[in-house]
Amino acid sequence: MDLDETLSALCGAAVPAFADTLFVHLYAPLPAGEAPAADPRVLRLHRTERSAAPPSGTPVRAAEVVRSSATGPLTGLLRKGRPAFGDTPGIAAALAELLGAANVPHAVPPGRRLILAPLHGRGHVLGSLVLVRAPGRPEFTRDDLLVASQLAGHTALGIDKAVVYMREASLADALQRTMLPPSLPEPPGVRLASRYLPSSRTAQVGGDWYDAIPLPGNRVALVIGDVMGHSMTSAAIMGQLRTVVQTLAGLDLPPDEVLHHLDEQAERLGSEHTATCLYAMYDPVLHRVLLSNAGHPPPLLLHPDGTGEVLRIPPGAPIGVGGGGFESVELHAPTGATLLLYTDGLVESRDSDVLTGVERLRARLGAAASSTAPLEQLCDDALGVLGAGDRDDDIALLAARFEGILPETVAYWYLAPRPQTAGQARRLTRRTLHEWGLDALTESTELLVSEVVANAVRFATRPVTLRLLRTDVLRCEVGDDSPLVPRMRQARPNDEGGRGLFLVNALAGRWGATRLSTGKVVWFEQPLPGGRRRDR
Repeated sequence: MDLDETLSALCGAAVPAFADTLFVHLYAPLPAGEAPAADPRVLRLHRTERSAAPPSGTPVRAAEVVRSSATGPLTGLLRKGRPAFGDTPGIAAALAELLGAANVPHAVPPGRRLILAPLHGRGHVLGSLVLVRAPGRPEFTRDDLLVASQLAGHTALGIDKAVVYMREASLADALQRTMLPPSLPEPPGVRLASRYLPSSRTAQVGGDWYDAIPLPGNRVALVIGDVMGHSMTSAAIMGQLRTVVQTLAGLDLPPDEVLHHLDEQAERLGSEHTATCLYAMYDPVLHRVLLSNAGHPPPLLLHPDGTGEVLRIPPGAPIGVGGGGFESVELHAPTGATLLLYTDGLVESRDSDVLTGVERLRARLGAAASSTAPLEQLCDDALGVLGAGDRDDDIALLAARFEGILPETVAYWYLAPRPQTAGQARRLTRRTLHEWGLDALTESTELLVSEVVANAVRFATRPVTLRLLRTDVLRCEVGDDSPLVPRMRQARPNDEGGRGLFLVNALAGRWGATRLSTGKVVWFEQPLPGGRRRDR
């Protein structure tokens, strides 16, 4: 399945046992698959040419690049597909293109010491094979034409497979990467890094994926998963499961509920493919992480003091097996610690099982878990566990370093759903911004809070939540129990309402609305005066 290995094997078989010198010219680009080949015009000398030391005479040389005519003698000879001796009538012009017109008289030994054999793939002309014997050896015979034809035929089939394989591998890798997040979010309180490495032994796509999904309340969902098998079906199932997880995460469900619904959806897909998945939810305000596992390798928690811990999360059954039984476990997430999620390709190999690989990974990364160690370097160190050998499986890796959010930068209230609530929210906002030294934002923030709270009060039947958070931006979140998500609409001149979201859109740096299982959250952000967002 490798072009260089195929040509190297040809050279090893033909030189010096059959010929003293061998040249392989291949079209650039090479045609592949069942698609019709383009009109080839350029042949390039492949660098796996091999020559035995000739006993006498000038070494034969070949042209590095051959620009043949579509109707020229070389193209016509290659299309016929039959090997020919160098002294065959009409072949001199073809050799002049391959070897150079000025080089042919003294480069080609006299007599039948040269064979030109076309390389034919599945319906495509791939190039040419030139075999030369030095004057000190017997000339080629008619039987040797048969040998050259067999060599060219088997080589062409190998080249054709190698080209198809390389193109499929490139397409498979591109397909796999388009299904992974193009970039990671930058939620406050946590730093993220990821890696993905395809298997080095297959051109088929795998089912490994990872994701980081921002949640209301400045939380973030961390997801790692692996669909069993390596095929287009595995990749398709992976894409569907990733979409389902993103949808379920938006409902703000606990991790065990996310996996339960994901398992139900996997059964509806009607596929025999199963998957493992680990779902974690980090809260930077409470410094807690909630995890649930569906048959996935256990995560690692790397503490700032250099110790590594394998988190014993009840594994549950893989996704698609049915039966549920998932359990959420809540753990303390200390500031400076790093949570490492990975697929089994990182810890499983031919000479060790998953548990041995996990322990090896923990021991290797323990010393690199310091809060001052770069997160990207930690990911590179993790990938070095397998060494430089071939990988039998894909590897997906997601690392999250917990920074947390200080309690004094968060303000939270429950407000009764009544007409006076908007005024109360303004007063609480004004007081909090004054305590935080953000008086420059008071006027605009009061207006935005008033509009969003007033809209929530109209539909809420339970207390409305108001939350202010100061990180690299000022963020405000207003939650209520109504599932109706507000949308901007064009208010008519006589309407008394309908303009609040236009104000929010005009004054806020960013804003949005998220539907939850218990209602919704409307949020907006404003840049801090003279401040800058974190530079990643």
